[in-house]
Parts: sequence; structure tokens; C-alpha cells
Amino acid sequence: MSMKILKTALIAAMATASVLAQTATAMSAELNILTWEGYATEGFISKFEAASGCKVTAAYVGSNDDFAAKLAAGGGVYDIITPSLDTVPMMRLAGFVAPIDTAKVEGSADIYPEFSQNGDVVAEGSTWAVPLIWGSVSLIYRPDKFASKPDSIAVLFDPANKGKISMWDDKSALYWTARYLGYDNVFDLTDEQLEAVKAKLIEQKPLIRKYWASAGELTELMANQEVFVSNAWTGLTSKDVNNLKKGFEVVEFTPKEKAEGWMDSMMLVKDTPNEECAYKFMSFMQSPDGQCGIAESTGYFPVNPKAVAGCMDEQMKKDRQVDNVEFVKSLVMWQQPKRLDKYLEVWNAVKAAP
Repeated sequence: MSMKILKTALIAAMATASVLAQTATAMSAELNILTWEGYATEGFISKFEAASGCKVTAAYVGSNDDFAAKLAAGGGVYDIITPSLDTVPMMRLAGFVAPIDTAKVEGSADIYPEFSQNGDVVAEGSTWAVPLIWGSVSLIYRPDKFASKPDSIAVLFDPANKGKISMWDDKSALYWTARYLGYDNVFDLTDEQLEAVKAKLIEQKPLIRKYWASAGELTELMANQEVFVSNAWTGLTSKDVNNLKKGFEVVEFTPKEKAEGWMDSMMLVKDTPNEECAYKFMSFMQSPDGQCGIAESTGYFPVNPKAVAGCMDEQMKKDRQVDNVEFVKSLVMWQQPKRLDKYLEVWNAVKAAP
């Protein structure tokens, strides 16, 4: 699907979404969130509900591509979405979201400016997203299944690991493969480079046990010993697998070609009938209960160092990169590809290949 067609479909779907929002029997004490696993767990959501009087209902995505698809389909009414930074521009351009009044978001001034002032977060003179959490995507493996510690993305393409490899079912597979092939311009690949990436991924397919759609699915694949190596959300899958105590451990590592970096933000869905609860939630997620709660639930890194000053010990602050935004510079931070439609075309072609 071309970017023009995609945008046209998304914008046209807004008419349906707007009607649904206006006709839905939404109460002022409701909040419907479209988000990721671990971002709406009972541990901290119950505190928000008790403090705000807003009842949270969460639906989950497995990929950033799901946000556009679910909103365009009009299958539900959402008040807040939490896409990654590379998807924020699309949500704005498609007209799915409204500008945010940061004066209504308590604690927003304490967010790392590297995130809060990002060119996709603040655009066209308005703020479109409130940073929520950030982290990296590294590699995870079973040390007991390898003679030596791997140090490269090459481990995902090694025939010796046939049938025990997994990768995230997402266009970011192109980024990983591009780095493996030595390309630095992973978000602006030429046609020739994209063809090489596609060919390598199709060549890899017989080695793949399964493309995982969610962190929970990867945890199951690792725990059930179906796969031994994959890319994974740093901190989350290793924690979940090792907590199951299956008689083995999994370990993360940063490949020599670098790990990826991401930042997820809260965006306000246009014409939400639950704006008051939405702003209360955005404020709560910048509080100690919100930032420490989601960091504990996911293993990811807080965006608000002031909020976690008293609810994290020094070791946890070190582990979660608190006051170490320089770490971002060591990562390949996600960006929306210059030719998003072409990237999606290539990834879909890879998945359709035998």
C-alpha cells in the first residue's frame, strides 16, 4: 500500500471513528487505552483508578503497525494510544490524534528534554505526545546452547541455529538485517539496498522457528525451548523467562552492530469523550507510582528522572539508565522510514515468500 493510499484510508476512517466516539455511551469515568503488554498492569493501574475515579480498559498491540490498523478499522473507541516514536508522525498526519496541552500534564516539565522536545513529539507548533517509557531492543539467547558468547546479529542468520531462531514480526526486521549487511542508513535505504535486505530475509526464513507477535509469545517460545535466540525487548523477556525457573537461563547482549532504541509516548485520540481521565492518566504516569510502576512491570527505562528519585534504589537507577541519556547515543534510535510504504511493501513480501 502506498503512503498516499494509506494516509487517505486513515483520514477517511476518521469520519467513522469520530461518529463512533460521539455516539458511544462513554462515561466521564472511563479510560480506554490502546497500548503494549505490561503498560496497564494491575499493580499501578489500580492505584490510578483509586486516585482518579477513572476505570481503565486496555487493549493491546503487538506491533506499531497495529495502531493505524486498529484505529482505521473503527473497531473500538480509544482515548489514549502509546505508539513508539517512529509512529508518532503517522498518527498526527492521519488526523487520529489531538494536540496536547502540557499545562494539564503534571510532571511533564521534568521529562528528559531529549524526548519531550523531540522533533516528532513537538511539531507544527504543538505537542503531540507525552513520553512514557523508553528502552532498547537487544538480542537474547540460551548460553547453554552455544559454545561461545555470540557478539553479532549474524547469530540470527547462522544455519547452525536452524529452527531455533525467532524474530519480531515487525518491519524493524529490515533494520536488523540492514545493519547486519553493513548499511548505516537503515531508515533511508535505497531500492538496491532494500532488495538486498529482502533477499537476505527470505534466505533466512527456513532458519526461523516463528516470528513472534508479542513479548508474551516470545517468552513462551523461549520457556518451551522452541527457540534459543531472538531479538527482544531489553529487560522484559529475560526477566519473564528466568522468573519461570525452567532449569536454564537466558541472557541478553548488545551486538557489535548496535542495539535499537525506542521511546513510547502517550497520544490523545481526537474527539475523545474522556479527555479529563486521559489527562489524569498522563499526569499519573509522570508520578513516582506511574514511572516506577511501569518500569517495574516491564524492565524498561523511565523518562522522568525526578519521578523515580525516591522509588528506585541506586542499583535499579543504574540498571534503568536513570540520568544516563547518553546511552541513547549508543543506540540506533527508531525513526519513521523516509519511505514507509516501501518498507512495509518489502516486509510484507518477505512474510509472503515461501
